[in-house]
Amino acid sequence: MTHPDYRALAAQARNEAQVATLTNVRDRCLRSEATFLAMAERQDLADRNRARREAASAAALAESAAANA
Repeated sequence: MTHPDYRALAAQARNEAQVATLTNVRDRCLRSEATFLAMAERQDLADRNRARREAASAAALAESAAANA
């Protein structure tokens, strides 16, 4: 499953904040950056948990196959 590159989106929002001349636009861009970084962290956590579950499942399958052999 593919997901957006949240870190790239955060960098883009940061760049937009740096060139913004209006305070409300700059603030909005900085909020977007923070949100994208939080989403990237959550995606990293989900990826690590998925890898851990898949490894545990593969180990259980191998153990089951060895027990039945």
